[in-house]
Amino acid sequence: MMRYDKMSSFRVMDLVREANRYEDTIHFEVGQPDLNPPAGVVEALSDIVKEGLFGYTESMGLPALREKISMHYRRVYGVEVDPSRILITPGSSIAFMVAYQLTTVCGSKIGLADPSYPCYRNFAYMVDSEPLFIDIDESNGFVINPSSLEGLDLDLLHISTPSNPTGTVYGDGELEALARYCEEKGISLISDELYHGLVYGENPSTVLSYSDEAIVINGFSKYFCMPGLRLGWMIVPERLVRASEIVAQNLYISAPSHAQYAAVEAFDYDYLSQVREEFRARRDFLLAELSEIFHISAEPQGAFYIWCDASRYTDDAVRFSFELLAEKHVAVTPGADFGSHKTDTALRFSFTRDIDHMSEGIERIKSFLGL
Repeated sequence: MMRYDKMSSFRVMDLVREANRYEDTIHFEVGQPDLNPPAGVVEALSDIVKEGLFGYTESMGLPALREKISMHYRRVYGVEVDPSRILITPGSSIAFMVAYQLTTVCGSKIGLADPSYPCYRNFAYMVDSEPLFIDIDESNGFVINPSSLEGLDLDLLHISTPSNPTGTVYGDGELEALARYCEEKGISLISDELYHGLVYGENPSTVLSYSDEAIVINGFSKYFCMPGLRLGWMIVPERLVRASEIVAQNLYISAPSHAQYAAVEAFDYDYLSQVREEFRARRDFLLAELSEIFHISAEPQGAFYIWCDASRYTDDAVRFSFELLAEKHVAVTPGADFGSHKTDTALRFSFTRDIDHMSEGIERIKSFLGL
């Protein structure tokens, strides 16, 4: 069996392809912000073209950008992160692959939430590891806690906060407990913090507040509104700095230089606060509208997704999604993309389009359901 034989398609991207067949599609399916990045990013991209900055950077990334990220952690979290521990990657997806190379061997067991971002399990298969799924739902607040791990023989635990697809944020106590448990048990810990910044309550902590041994992954696609520039970062323990550099040298040489130079200008906190407030307003609108149609399984504290239960209308959310797209040109993601635990009737809605766009989508859904 080839490694890819174990992999599943990323169903949301299949849905995007299908949705693009219609000019009037209402998009709730893909987690891609429609807002522009900070103005300094756009200006920097123009300057980069004029100056001809098209060469490689060092594999760990542009020093000026790594310093900016270090300053970001000091400002936002009060955590000191030496720039030498920061690796710039071509998007967060490659960061996950680097992290798995650093923390697994053939046959390693990786703990993943079910439901969770579908690519995690496929990355596990790529490194000949075994994903072990940990059920999360309304009964445990859609988070993994140490009691969830008892009896599991894990080499690595991979969490996300805020999470995709539920928008759940791990609290300080939950992060600290997991970090302590993993250190005591000798389990590697990866925290996907890609949606930090897009949190609609108190700013969450990074797991680095509780462990220097954890690996943190973040990037510029969501909060910074730069998805197409394909730029991420990861923070590794001091002991893994050289190993991460070697993996990067061989896997991708360096992240795109134009994106790195532009990202130096991305930390415009006044503008980014406007981004967050815009997504908060969209969340509030869509949450109120969907609450009148579906059961809301998880009220999102962060990211830009709402996780719904459509069991009053269907027992097959995949079929429901494609019928809704075909009949009403409304694209939503079926829960089965994210796992198997209580996902047969689940739908994920993304609020990455403006309220007028979403309002039209709600009207079409009501028409589809005869409401």
